[in-house]
Amino acid sequence: MYLEAFLDYLKLERNYSAHTILAYNADIQTFFNFLQEEYQIENPKLVEYVFIRAYVVNLSTRELSHRSINRKIASIKAYFKFLQKVGEIQISPLLKHKSLKIKKEIQIPFSPSEVNQVIENLSKSDAFEGKRDYVIISIFYALGIRRSELINIKISDIDFSSHVIKVLGKRNKERLIPMIKWLESLIEEYISLRARTWGSDHSPYLLLTNKGDKLYETFVYRVIIRYFSEVSQKTKISPHMLRHTFATHLLNNGADLNAVKELLGHSSLAATQVYTHSSIAELGKVYKNAHPRNLKN
Repeated sequence: MYLEAFLDYLKLERNYSAHTILAYNADIQTFFNFLQEEYQIENPKLVEYVFIRAYVVNLSTRELSHRSINRKIASIKAYFKFLQKVGEIQISPLLKHKSLKIKKEIQIPFSPSEVNQVIENLSKSDAFEGKRDYVIISIFYALGIRRSELINIKISDIDFSSHVIKVLGKRNKERLIPMIKWLESLIEEYISLRARTWGSDHSPYLLLTNKGDKLYETFVYRVIIRYFSEVSQKTKISPHMLRHTFATHLLNNGADLNAVKELLGHSSLAATQVYTHSSIAELGKVYKNAHPRNLKN
């Protein structure tokens, strides 16, 4: 089935994370379990597009979103593309497959007042837990990084002399992000408190749990929920919403789209343009409130 070879390819040549590789493996295994149960097929060379369509229908009956279905099919498509690359098949059965349409939803970012309220509340804490949470939220808002990037920041990644932080993004791509003075001072204060609490050589990672361990994803998620649910009525609160807020607030204040793209670590401008919806909405308010013809009505 060449599945192990494909997973090695994702790891060694594409530099995919262990989490992503596990997701690919699960998607492909589930698909072939379906083929075995429905059509008694195990050999990928026998897979035809009609079986792919049947699988999409099967996934739809489970009430999965179009986005989730597309992700699962993308894993299968990548697998067959690999088989084609190594000469196991001539043509991929997904050659003419078109992804399901996804309804575009405009995410509403946190307002400046909501962010400022959380930051103001946390700035009063001198305890390790409060100071760490303050740094977590401040890094998200000041740098716009991903949750995984925040978790993996090491103290050695911070260059105070050059005022930059190095983060490891998707596919192990490194990028340097400038620090504003406010964030730099806050991190220095935290590192000093961290050393007094755990010792300077306790862990290479910047941010630690209450037990002194490296952060994990659900821990970070709970921190964001805890503080922003107190000031916001939004139903969707997550670390990614702070990344969205970072980009939107920069664009609303005149930042260049290409510059925001580089800060976010996007490989294409199309990914960054998602955040322009909110800034356009803000621009629309300014336009309606300022245009002479509108003021006459």
